[in-house]
Amino acid sequence: MSERDSPRHDLSERELEIIELVATGLTNQEIAGRLTISKRTVDNHVSNIFTKTGAKNRVALLNWAMDNGKICRDGFNCCSLDAHTPGREAG
Repeated sequence: MSERDSPRHDLSERELEIIELVATGLTNQEIAGRLTISKRTVDNHVSNIFTKTGAKNRVALLNWAMDNGKICRDGFNCCSLDAHTPGREAG
């Protein structure tokens, strides 16, 4: 994979917020209502998120987000993230 094809992970705070809402099962229209922005804006954010993460669909996006510690489900992949950060000791 070339540098041009490799996923970028420079997600904005808004994009991270949208990933969290996607993870709850909301549609783009529902996310738009929750954030009081247009559906088209959400569509654009989701498209940008797919580009940045290399995800092809919502399922792949959520897998990426869990693997990269951006979201957690039912305690999975949550608390252990800080404990495994280089330079931090598990408490």
